[in-house]
Amino acid sequence: MNNSKYRGVVVPMVTPVTQDGQLDVKAVERIIDFFAENKVSPLLMGTTGEGNSVSQADGQLFVEKAVKAANGRILIYAGLTGNCFSEQVRQAEIYSALGADVIVATLPTYYALTPDQMYEYYKTLADCITGPLMLYNILATTHMSIPVDVIRRLADHPNIVGLKDSERDLERMAQCIEITKSHPEFAYFCGWAAQSAHALELGGNGIVPSTGNFVPEMFQQLFDAAVAGNMATANRLQDETNEIAKIYQKDRTLGQSLTALKVMMSTKGLCEPWMLMPLTRLSADEEQTIIDKVNALD
Repeated sequence: MNNSKYRGVVVPMVTPVTQDGQLDVKAVERIIDFFAENKVSPLLMGTTGEGNSVSQADGQLFVEKAVKAANGRILIYAGLTGNCFSEQVRQAEIYSALGADVIVATLPTYYALTPDQMYEYYKTLADCITGPLMLYNILATTHMSIPVDVIRRLADHPNIVGLKDSERDLERMAQCIEITKSHPEFAYFCGWAAQSAHALELGGNGIVPSTGNFVPEMFQQLFDAAVAGNMATANRLQDETNEIAKIYQKDRTLGQSLTALKVMMSTKGLCEPWMLMPLTRLSADEEQTIIDKVNALD
């Protein structure tokens, strides 16, 4: 692990909403408190947080309430999505002014982009915004992969502080972590939760596990063990969290898994399993099955 100040467990936080699709502010406060107590930070409006479905107004309210609830205890990572560049810059500046510590941006997704266009997009965004920028590579939703050589070039930019990579490619992971060794301020965050321990063993700076919404303490323990070189404990926790993840992920689409995750969180009184369109709740029978599996964990 290099000297980057960005490290640790960053949970891609769900976006809690009410039945009518309004941001559930009280639930935001509860979840942020839950994270702070377990020493993990949130990534707001990432993929797990239905980022592309959150309105600009609610995005601003979300950041404002999360920053206030965190009260300086943990860093706030704010996700940036969309296809209109000027609106992205405006939102990023608002999020930073509201107190977000890092802006985390996926690629615009309407057009297939060339590597040069990807580079120019991130370089220009980093030039235009005040807060530090983290790249977010997620092939599953953007249907594009930021090439490793583009990431290497972008790592030279003084306002680009890291990469969150959710691509399921072990060779690519090793290559991206290698970049951090020659760029001491550039952080690598693994968004492939099932390989969290492996990424940390290779020298990654942090992990971004969606299952951390439910068991943040287990991922913090995993991180601490891996950093201490206790890979036996880290790998045991990896196996245990992988099993918990199956409760909401197995045999479901990505969208279905997100509402299933909210069902799990509802058993801890954190939020209700309402979703933003176009995603919807599961059936009552499916929700009960998930609740039964969670209760069986005790």
